[in-house]
Amino acid sequence: MGESIKGMKRTHYCGQIGSAQIDQKVTIMGWVQKRRDHGGVIFTDIRDRSGLVQVVFNPNLDDDAFAKANQLRSEFVIAIEGIVEARPDGNINPDLSTGEIEIKCVDLRILDVAKTPPIQVEDDLDVGEDLRLKYRYLDLRRPKMQKIMGLRHQIMKTVRDYLDNNNFWEIETPILTKSTPEGARDYLVPSRIKQGRFFALPQSPQIFKQLLMASGMDRYYQIARCFRDEDLRANRQPEFTQIDLEMSFITREDVLEITEGLMRKVFSLVDIEVPEEIPVLTYDEAMARFGSDKPDLRFAMELIDISGLVAASDFKIFSGTIANGGQVKGIKFKGGADLSRSQVDELEEHVKLFKAKGLAWMAFKEDGLKSPVAKFLSDQELELIKEKMKADTGDLLLFVADKPAIVAAALGNLRLKIAKDNNLIPDDTYKFAWIIDFPLLEFDENAERFVAKHHPFTSPIAADIDILDEKPTEVRADAYDFVLNGEELGGGSIRINNRQLQEKVFDALNMSKVEQEEKFGFLLDAFEYGAPPHGGIAFGFDRLMMIAAGTDSIRDVIAFPKTQRATSPLTDAPSEVDPVQLKELGININKED
Repeated sequence: MGESIKGMKRTHYCGQIGSAQIDQKVTIMGWVQKRRDHGGVIFTDIRDRSGLVQVVFNPNLDDDAFAKANQLRSEFVIAIEGIVEARPDGNINPDLSTGEIEIKCVDLRILDVAKTPPIQVEDDLDVGEDLRLKYRYLDLRRPKMQKIMGLRHQIMKTVRDYLDNNNFWEIETPILTKSTPEGARDYLVPSRIKQGRFFALPQSPQIFKQLLMASGMDRYYQIARCFRDEDLRANRQPEFTQIDLEMSFITREDVLEITEGLMRKVFSLVDIEVPEEIPVLTYDEAMARFGSDKPDLRFAMELIDISGLVAASDFKIFSGTIANGGQVKGIKFKGGADLSRSQVDELEEHVKLFKAKGLAWMAFKEDGLKSPVAKFLSDQELELIKEKMKADTGDLLLFVADKPAIVAAALGNLRLKIAKDNNLIPDDTYKFAWIIDFPLLEFDENAERFVAKHHPFTSPIAADIDILDEKPTEVRADAYDFVLNGEELGGGSIRINNRQLQEKVFDALNMSKVEQEEKFGFLLDAFEYGAPPHGGIAFGFDRLMMIAAGTDSIRDVIAFPKTQRATSPLTDAPSEVDPVQLKELGININKED
């Protein structure tokens, strides 16, 4: 058993001690980072979340402390009383905040011993992520991870302070709620009291924050936990955190103004400047120019429509596609003409991942144009294409001919691949944008019906409401996304606030009156008692943290994340439960073979 700290009280964190404390008696507590025996004098680095400090054990000061210091190993938990002294000139460490001093120990207590850790508590760690997650309590001791967790706290506090100063109230909404699946699957929680019925964990607080507006709360926010049972991708988690806010009696411009002020406060913590004027692009413009509704504006390589130039061409892949309602677009890879045929073939395979049938190309080399499609195009067509694409010697033009949605996805993703593979994206550059005027609805070919582009509570733009029945695909949503460097940080909308319009949108989604009442009757009823115009936005807090912390994995910024398979190597969750619990819930498990 370890010794007690009774009678000792910590006076300083390790990283807070410096020249100002020279000749003072201090008490520190933390973990042993490293121990070194230098011929009768033992040096030990002691670490806590603030940093580390060097402690010297000398038998001339305390024989008992020196004897115990011989037992110290990495990750032992200890308490030290000692005198702060200046380091000799030759021993100063300029890379350490405490590098000008050391502590001469007069009392050492070993509070707990430690086995040799399976991963080293150091930033330069070369182990697999599964091992890091299995021993997450060790991984979190690393200075890098402690700095990230400290930054997470600072950003949360900044969010709360800013919203409090702007008259928002922090209000919690239920975690156990009604299942109203729209989009991802719900996580379900069986009820013991009402067997055969289930609660759902919230995918977002959407309906409740609208009810809060109907309740007269005026301005609400929450650092909200959200849950989605979906197939995970690299930076998705089954449980995640949102900065969620909602406001009454406002327009879109009010939400954008509040949001920009919040983002300036948050990013100032990491010296990222949010400009006073943030570009605003419509959804149609973003898709047309960048093939994405979350465009990365750090580099050019925009999509150029050449459909008008090749509509009558003898090259039937181009002209035939246009005749059937498709389009032909291209991007210019400046300096890419020297790519080998195999490299171009690799780019073609990439666009096929996004349902494109192929990739046409033109390389403007020193000795002339090289292209397998040039022989099908007239000299005039080739010249017009070159002029419109602003191509010079050394450039590579890449084209996709298909339906507009496929062209956008294929070239938009090809644009990103080329930029990443060829280091075309400048470091330490941050480009923000607002994307507005999304389609309200989109057609789901698998479900054979319209689905909401964002969610079914998004209000159509007022001018488009009258065409909802006849031209649903042309109706724009009063929605907006906040984008940074090709990442959607947040999204929101002005909401529907009356029963008639909400039912009209539900009808467009092919939702029966019975289904509307079963799923959302309580919301529709609330709208009949006077609901104010309202809107809001939600930010993916973990994604925002990932950018602020300068890491490329969302799991680095969450204390105890899940793997991409939605499991926890640390706790071995999800796990089987006691059959008695299942019986109480009225659940029988049928295991798959």
